Amino acid sequence: MVEKITTFFQNFLDKGSLFANKKVLQSTYIPDEIQHRDQQIEAVANILAPALRSERPSNLFLYGKTGTGKTLTTKYTAEKMMEVAQERNIPLHIYYVNCKLKRIADTEYRLIAELARYLGKAIPPTGLPTDEVYNIFFQALDAKKQVVIFILDEIDQLVKRTGDEIIYNLTRVNAELKNAQVSLIGISNDLTFSNNLDPRVKSSLSEEELVFPPYNALQIQSILKRRCGLAFNEGVLDEGVIAKCAAFAAREHGDARRALELIRVAGELAERDGEERVLIKHIDVAEEKIERDRFLDVVQHQPKQFQATLYSVIAVDDASKGAFFTGEIYDYYKDLCVKVGLRPLTQRRVSDIIAELDMLGLINAKVISKGRFGRTREITIGLPKALLPKVTSILKEEMSL
Repeated sequence: MVEKITTFFQNFLDKGSLFANKKVLQSTYIPDEIQHRDQQIEAVANILAPALRSERPSNLFLYGKTGTGKTLTTKYTAEKMMEVAQERNIPLHIYYVNCKLKRIADTEYRLIAELARYLGKAIPPTGLPTDEVYNIFFQALDAKKQVVIFILDEIDQLVKRTGDEIIYNLTRVNAELKNAQVSLIGISNDLTFSNNLDPRVKSSLSEEELVFPPYNALQIQSILKRRCGLAFNEGVLDEGVIAKCAAFAAREHGDARRALELIRVAGELAERDGEERVLIKHIDVAEEKIERDRFLDVVQHQPKQFQATLYSVIAVDDASKGAFFTGEIYDYYKDLCVKVGLRPLTQRRVSDIIAELDMLGLINAKVISKGRFGRTREITIGLPKALLPKVTSILKEEMSL
C-alpha cells in the first residue's frame, strides 16, 4: 500500500496541472483591477479619504447579497490607501476582521481581544473581566496619534452572537480617546440587518451607507474570462464552460464568488478524473458538490440557539410521519436546552429563528391559519436527505450532545 500511494503522488506531480495559478480563483485574491465596481470603489475612496489627512472618516456600512464585491472592493480600496499612507508616513492603520470566525468573534471579549492584538497588546483568550479588556484596548489605541479603521466583515454574524452593544461601544470609542481616532466599516450580506439594530447603534454605524447590486450574467462572464485566463493553462477550458458558470451564478442572485468557486472545483474534479480539459459535465458535478458543502458550512457556523432549533426540527421530523408545527418543535427545543445548558428563548423568538432557517433553505416553513386559534407554521425539512446524518453529527458535536 505504501508503495502504491508513493507512486500515486509521483504520477500526480509528473502529469502536471490544469491550473497555472489556482489562487486567482480564491475569494482571498485581490486582482490588480476590480471589474464592474468603479462607482462603489470611488464612493468608498471618497468616504475614507479624510483619514489620509489624519481626520476621522465617517463610519461606513456596506450591504448587498453574497458575492457582489463588498469585501473585495473594501480590501482593494484599503490596500491602495495604505500604499499612499506608507509612502507619505501618514499614521493610518486599517485592520480587517472576519466576524464569521468563531474563534475571533463569537463573544464580545474575544473580538476586543483580537482588535487589541492587532495593536500589539497580547490578551489571553479568556480570564479577564470584559471592562479590563476594553481598558487595555483603549490604551493600545490611544498610545499615539493615529487614525485606525476597523473593517468588520459579516458584522451581522457578530451581532447575532453577542448583541449590538459591542457595536455601540466601538462607535462611541472616540469619546474615550485623546490621541487616536477610530472609524468602522461594517459589511453584511443581510439586507435587513440594520433594521433590527437599536436606533442609537444604527445611527452611529450607518453614518454612510452603500448598497452593492448583484452582477448580471454578462458581468460575471467577463470576470470569469479575466480570472480564468490567469488561473488555467491555455486551451484547458472546454467551449461553453465559462458561459454555463456565469448562468449558474446569475441564477444565484449574481454571486461572482460562487461562479469562481464553481469553475475552480470543476477544474479540480477534471484533474481527479485524469481529464486534459475542463468539460461542461464537470460544472454540473461541481454545482452538486458545492451545494452539499454549502449546507454543511451554514449549519456549522450558526449560533448555538439556531443549532438547537435546527436539531429540534430534525428530531421532531424523525419522530413524525409528515409535516409538523412550531409548537411541537418548541416543546422539544425547551427539553434540549435543559440538556445542553442553554437558556431557552421565548416561543416567539424560536419562531423567528425558524423563519431564518427557512430563508437559508435548511427547512421549509409554510404559514397556515388555524382560524380563531391563530396562525402557525407547517414545517418540513429542506435539507437533502443524504446530508441529514452529517448535519445531525455536526449539530451533536457543536452542542456537545
